[in-house]
Amino acid sequence: MTEFCELYLSEVQQIAEQLDRGSITKVVHTLVSVRNAGGRLFILGVGGSAANASHAVNDFRKIAGMAAYTPTDNVAELTARINDEGWNSAFALWLQASGLCHKDCVLVLSVGGGNAERNVSVNLVAALAYAATVAAWIVAIVGRDGGYAAKVADACIIIPTVEPARVTPHSEAFQAIIWHLLVSHPALKQSETKWESAV
Repeated sequence: MTEFCELYLSEVQQIAEQLDRGSITKVVHTLVSVRNAGGRLFILGVGGSAANASHAVNDFRKIAGMAAYTPTDNVAELTARINDEGWNSAFALWLQASGLCHKDCVLVLSVGGGNAERNVSVNLVAALAYAATVAAWIVAIVGRDGGYAAKVADACIIIPTVEPARVTPHSEAFQAIIWHLLVSHPALKQSETKWESAV
């Protein structure tokens, strides 16, 4: 029991040490540019990453002062789009209905970043392809090799794989670590969080 705890936490430490600081900084600069231009942030994720997207929307709005949204916060619209138009196009059509434009940014949270050839997270692939048609900014926090998101992103943070058997829990956990880093970064942070300001 204790041995697995040690193993898992050592993997966490290795991932933290291997994260590319330059990539993180590039995402920070991109988001600052989007906010300064009056752009909005649209955060996309599936499964555990969808839950992370909802939490991240809160933090970008409340702490970083960005207009941020995710399609998975509105289950009625999302399921209507899935039912009527199909899962693969649901995110892309939501972005279109939201008036995504060149000032805006799409942030993808994903374990694999989407792969149309392997039929994995095709809705992310379609959404990013649509974002490219309107010249929106694209940033990503992804695991594995980053998939389609890493190929098309203006800035991408790849969470290193230190143990392939645990790529999903580590990727989804580090999404949270990284977005909290982003909203805490002096270049993005605009508001104090409650516990820190209450001291």
